[in-house]
Formats: sequence, C-alpha cells, structure tokens
Amino acid sequence: MGENKPFLAVLTIQLIYAGYFLLTKLAFDVGMNTFVFVFYRQAAATLFLVPIAIFLERKSAPTMTFSIFIKMFFLSLLGITMGLDVVGVALKYTTATLGAATSNTLPVITFFLALLFGMEKLNIRKSSGILKVVGVSLCIGGIITIAFYRGPLLKLLLHHHLITPHFQNHTTPPTVPSPTTWIKGVFLMILANLAWAFWLILQGKMLKSYPSKLLLTTIQCSMSTIQSFIVAALVTRDPIDWQLGFNIRLVSVAYCGVVVTGLTFYLQTWVVEKKGPVFLAMTTPLIMVFTTIISAFVVGEIIGLGSVLGAVMLVGGLYFVLWGKAKEEGTNPIKDVEKPSNFKNQQPQ
Repeated sequence: MGENKPFLAVLTIQLIYAGYFLLTKLAFDVGMNTFVFVFYRQAAATLFLVPIAIFLERKSAPTMTFSIFIKMFFLSLLGITMGLDVVGVALKYTTATLGAATSNTLPVITFFLALLFGMEKLNIRKSSGILKVVGVSLCIGGIITIAFYRGPLLKLLLHHHLITPHFQNHTTPPTVPSPTTWIKGVFLMILANLAWAFWLILQGKMLKSYPSKLLLTTIQCSMSTIQSFIVAALVTRDPIDWQLGFNIRLVSVAYCGVVVTGLTFYLQTWVVEKKGPVFLAMTTPLIMVFTTIISAFVVGEIIGLGSVLGAVMLVGGLYFVLWGKAKEEGTNPIKDVEKPSNFKNQQPQ
C-alpha cells in the first residue's frame, strides 16, 4: 500500500486542480467578478496558511531583510496576482477544459524561459536536444490549433448534464464563445502561464535567500491578497459584485483558497520529495482528462475537435520535453522518476 501512496497523491492533486478549473468557471458564469474572486480566494488562502506558518515556523523563520521583502513583493505581483487575474479573465472567454488543457504548456514554457536565461542547455546535435525541440514545436502547434481551429463540436452529454452554467434554465444548452473571444481567451491563458513560468524560475532563486517554502508561500499569498484587493477596488465599484452569500461563489472561493492553495501545496511538496518533480510533471495531463469528464457530466460543456487535437499536441509536447530532459540527465522518465531533477512543475495556486 505504501508504494501506491505517491500515485494516489498525484491523482488527488490533479482531481483538485480539475475542480479548481470547473468551480472557478462556474463562479464566473453566474456573474462573479473575476478580480473580486481572486481577492477573496487569496484572502481565504492567507487566513488558512498564516496560523499554520506561525505554528510551524515561528522558531526557525529565516531573517527577513528589506531587499528580500521587495523581491517577494514583485514576485507575488508577477506570478500570483497578475497570473491569477489574467487566467480569471481568460476563463470568462473560454472553458474549464481549455484552461486545464493549456496547463500542459507550463513546464514547456518554463523550460523555454530557463533556456533563454541560461539555466537550461540545448544541444540539437544530441537526441535529448532534438526531443526538446520537438516538444516545444508540438506545444506551439497545439496552441495554434486550439486558438484558430474550432472544428466540429463534440456535444458530450449535452442533454444529460447535471446543471447548466447559469443554474437556471436546464433546457438552454451552453453557449459557444465566438472565434474572436475564444482566441483572446487562449492567448490570455498562455500569458498567465508565461507569468507563472517566470514565477517558477524566480522562485527557485528566491528560495536560496529565503529557504522556508511554507513562509515564502504564506508571505507571497498575503502580499497577493493586498495587491489583488487594490486591483479589484480600482476596476470594481459596484457593491453587489463583492457579495458572496451561501452559493457557488462562496464554495468556489473556499475551495480555491483552502483546498487548492493549502492541501495541494503539501501534497505536491510530498510527491516531489518522494518521487521527484518529473513524476509530478508527467501526471499534469490528468488535469485535462478529469476536467473534460467532469465538465461534460456537470455542465454539458461543448468541446470542439480543434481543442481535442490541440490538447493532444500539448500533451505530446510536454512528454517530449520531459523525455529529452530525462535522457539528458541519464534517467528514465518512467522508471527513474524518483531521481533528483531541477525540472519543476508546481503552479502558484
């Protein structure tokens, strides 16, 4: 049973992220302001993490200098506040399944940026380098396919879903975004992943000067709460937009703030420690699979053939990059996932 724990843990992680995309999309579909949502979820995460961080790290907290504080502030602004605000707007334009599918681009984008910053190497004369190039190319092709090719609509369980996106008229099918709106949503999602990729790269450097992962996460989450409140207050003046109530809005905020930020942080850290980050990265496509299935059953989400083909290309690109990375390090991405690697896939949720 002990050998199966890492597999059960990653299944739980990816199911949680699938729920994140679905519940967030549902909250937006019932009219919740995306910027207000980000503030509330960050506030919930902060309230959850602060007592834990104080209890566990109060005696061993690293020294906080002004320079480190400023770096944390801008790191939080770029990777968390900006990333979450942008992905919120993107989900308004697209679907939960699309959000889950584009999550497969994060490791590839992170690798590409690390290559530009000289943190990764690429030798196209070796098979590992060729695999990485193929992976990045497939990823780019997948993005283009999803953005510009809709294809026939696959109306999975359209007449048998449990609820509709608006929780009102069960006879009204879900609407399909216009091509222009869809393209905006796709590229906003990629922009959010780009911000997260920068966050991942800078986070690694930040941990060298402030090695407490729990405190670093908690402080950045607290900073993001303040930052996202300022952004929401500037763009949202209607008091009605700030109301929660006992509805899907409150459920989504609590789920994202406590379960996604709190539970997955611990689970991801535990899985990386036991099996390595490559093992976690290889299971990323499960988010898309789980989200697609849940979205089809729950809201009858309409999926285009282009999204399916593009998602397959994104998954293929992810695995080619991981394969090239493992080959370069002399490991087997399937058998030797427990060996150390500096390839990260943890999202700033």
